[in-house]
Amino acid sequence: MRFREIIIMALTSLGANKLRSALTMTGITIGVFSVISVMTAIGALQSSIESGISFLGSNIFQFAKYPANVNAGGRNQKKYENRHNITYRQALRYYQLMEGNAREICLKSFDFKGQAVYNGMKTTPSLTVAGSNKSFLIANSYTLAYGRNINEEDVAFSRSIVVVGKMIEKRLFPHESPIGKMIKLNGHTFTIIGGLSEKGTAFGQSQDDICVIPITRFFENFGESNRTVNIATQSFSQENYNTTLDKGMGAMRIARGLRAEQENDFELYSNDSLKSAFTAIAGVVRIGAFVISLIALIAAGIGIMNIMLVSVTERTKEIGIRKSIGARSRDILRQFLTEAVFISEAGGILGIILGVIGGDLLAMWLQADLIFPFGWALAGLIVCSAIGIGFGFYPAYRAARLDPIDALRFE
Repeated sequence: MRFREIIIMALTSLGANKLRSALTMTGITIGVFSVISVMTAIGALQSSIESGISFLGSNIFQFAKYPANVNAGGRNQKKYENRHNITYRQALRYYQLMEGNAREICLKSFDFKGQAVYNGMKTTPSLTVAGSNKSFLIANSYTLAYGRNINEEDVAFSRSIVVVGKMIEKRLFPHESPIGKMIKLNGHTFTIIGGLSEKGTAFGQSQDDICVIPITRFFENFGESNRTVNIATQSFSQENYNTTLDKGMGAMRIARGLRAEQENDFELYSNDSLKSAFTAIAGVVRIGAFVISLIALIAAGIGIMNIMLVSVTERTKEIGIRKSIGARSRDILRQFLTEAVFISEAGGILGIILGVIGGDLLAMWLQADLIFPFGWALAGLIVCSAIGIGFGFYPAYRAARLDPIDALRFE
């Protein structure tokens, strides 16, 4: 028999039992959908995650009390909470020790429950209020759209001035310039001196809901006792980055009053370290999704074997007739294998389509770029073929080994 005839006969046989074939195919679809949707979402979010993680400028490292992923700290989270805050005095000491050894040194502290009010209009009550110095924009990859930045005098004299993010401008000043206007920020009055360019979102969260005020005014208005300072340092170039990092580590230990035998009681991270941490987490998610999907696919493969065995039993007489008029054992084997592979591949293709749609819908919700994971889709098709062949071989072999005389007698 020609292979084309075998395919036509296999499809005809599957079409005669549409519901049974569809239900068998569903198991494969679910398994493939689970892995493709996860891989698509992770791949689509990659660029968004990269840009979101790159909140530090180039050639910059940062010291902080907590690691970047403190919420994932687990059993170590208590260790971070028990650390002493990095105080403003310690941050100033570090600043003094590093003067002349770095291009920029940014001191910053945050409050994530701010609300700005102007002429009865209000922003959301979840603004990020940052207390910092002139280096905040460079250290956090922001650019100034208009007006001026915070300067050293603003910090020295604790001036009540503020640089606002694009979202605040849109909500409070839709038809006028915010420069020189006075707003209430958590009950305190500030004069707007500048506005930031739009930065967009990261991890589905806006980076434009932010106000930056002098760090000294921040502590005077909102308190210092329960706050920690993050210190971002930019080297003069990539070539002397490691040298600057070594000097920064020593200066930070001195500022914290650590002895030689004591371990660091602060965290150090950079864009590269954050990206590495994300890559490790994404790898674990991928492995978990693959293992779960593999279990589902094996269960679906067992279902295919079961249905194919039932089909062999139901079609015993048909097999006997075909063998009696000249069909060879290998023709029977290829026909039943084709049926098993077709069921598996059809379920796999449907799972890939649904998985890509599901993963990209999640990415779209998080405002990330949409992708098609060609590598994983190809891997899915190969796995489905292997499942169809692997679990369909025994029923096909059993059908091929039937004796035509016994098959014709079967009722």
